[in-house]
Amino acid sequence: MSLANKIRSFIALFKQALRGDVHDYTEGSIPKAVFLLSIPMILELSLESVFAVVDIFFVSKLGPSAIATVGLTESVITLIYSVAIGLSTAATAIVARRIGEKNPDAASKAAAQSIIIAIIFAVICSVLGVIFAADILRLMNASEDVIRDGTSFAQIMFGTSIVIILLFLINGIFRGVGDAAIAMRSLWIASIINIILCPIMIHYFGLKGAAIATVIGRSTGVLYQCKYLFGGSEVIRLNLKMFEPAWNILRNIVHVAWPATFQFLIASGSWIVIARLIAEIGGTNASAGYQIAIRSIVFFILPAWGMSNAVATLVGQNLGAGKIDRAEQSVNITARYNAIFMFFVMILFVFFSEPIIKIFTDNPEIISKGAEALQIFGYGYVFYGIGMVMTQALNGAGDTRTPTYINLVCFWLIQIPLAYFLAGPMNLFYSGAALAVPISETLLALIAWYYFRKGKWKTIKV
Repeated sequence: MSLANKIRSFIALFKQALRGDVHDYTEGSIPKAVFLLSIPMILELSLESVFAVVDIFFVSKLGPSAIATVGLTESVITLIYSVAIGLSTAATAIVARRIGEKNPDAASKAAAQSIIIAIIFAVICSVLGVIFAADILRLMNASEDVIRDGTSFAQIMFGTSIVIILLFLINGIFRGVGDAAIAMRSLWIASIINIILCPIMIHYFGLKGAAIATVIGRSTGVLYQCKYLFGGSEVIRLNLKMFEPAWNILRNIVHVAWPATFQFLIASGSWIVIARLIAEIGGTNASAGYQIAIRSIVFFILPAWGMSNAVATLVGQNLGAGKIDRAEQSVNITARYNAIFMFFVMILFVFFSEPIIKIFTDNPEIISKGAEALQIFGYGYVFYGIGMVMTQALNGAGDTRTPTYINLVCFWLIQIPLAYFLAGPMNLFYSGAALAVPISETLLALIAWYYFRKGKWKTIKV
C-alpha cells in the first residue's frame, strides 16, 4: 500500500472512531479495535486534562493560597472520584459482558441499576461535604488563610458530587457498550464549557468562581449523556421501568463495584497522605509546586488512561463472547502502545520540567519544588503505563479484587511508609516524599503484570 493510501486509510479510521459507528469488537483486527476505542477515550480524557491545566493556570493568578486550596480540595474529592470510578468500572465490566453475550436489554437494565446506587451515594457525599468542608481542609493541614478563603470553594465542589459521579458512571456505561465517542463528546462539552467559564467566573467570584464553572460544565455533560442514554443510542436504551430495583443485579453490581471503589480509594487515599506530608514538610509554596506538578502529570496520565480504558471494554466484550485468547492479545498490544507513549512523556518530564512549571507561576520557590517533583515522577512513567493497562484488564474482566489487594500493598504498605522514611530518617525531605511515588508505582506494574499472566481473570463470572 502506498503512503498516500495509508494516510487516507488512517484518516478514514480516525473519522470512524470519532463518529462512534457501531462496531463488533469481538471480531476482526485487534489493533483496529484498540484504535477505534482508544482514540475517543484519549481525546475525551485529553481535553479533561487540558481543563485541569487551564484551571490551575487561572487559579494560580490568585496566589499560593488559592493553588493550595484547589489542590487540597481536589485531593479529598479524589475519594468521590474513586467511588465514581469504582461504579464506572463495575458498569463497564458488566455492560461489556452483556454486550459480548449479544444481550443489550440486560446491559441496559444493569446500567439503570448502577445509576440508582450512584444517586444514593452522591446524596450522602454532598450533605457531609457541605457540612464539614472547613474541617476537611483543616484535616489536610491547610493554613488558616487557605481554610478562610477556600471553604466556599470546597462546599460547592463537595455539594455537587452527583454530577461528578454521574459523569464518570454514565461514561463507563457507554465504554462498556463500546460507544466511546459519546463518552468523549460528553466530556468535551463539559471541559470546553469549563475552560470558557473559568476565567470569567474567577473574575467575578474569585476562587469559588472556578468551582461554579466546573459544576456548570459537568452538569451540561451529564445532560448530554442522558440524551443518548434515554433514546439516542443504537445499542443501549433506558426507560423508567428499568429503574425498578432488581436485587440480583444490584447485588452483582455491588459485588464488582465495592472492590473497585476500595481499589481507587486506596490509591487516592495514599495521594492525600503524600499531599499532606508535602504540605507539612515544605509549607504553602512547596504544596503549591507539588500541586502544579500533579496537574501537569494528569495532563499526560489521562491519555494513557484512555488506552487502558479501551482494554477494559475489549476484555469484557471478548470474555462475554467466549474469546479468551483475543481478550489476552488485546491487553498485550495495548500495553506495548502505552509503554511507548509513556517513554516519550518520561523524556519530556525529565529534561523539561522547569519550563513546564514556569508556564503556571513565576514564584522561584514554587518553580523549584514543582520541577523537582515533576522530574522525580517522570522516571517511573513507562511503568505507570504498563501498570494501568494490566489493572484495567483485570477490572474489565470483573476481577476487581486482585488490583485492590495490589493497591493496598503498593500504596499503603510501601508508598506511604517509604515516603515518611525517606523524608524523615533519611533526611531527603520533599525529594524523599516524592521519590516514594515512582518506586511504588513501578512495583505495582510488575505485580499486576504477574497476576495478569497467571490468568485467573479468564474464569471470572459477572
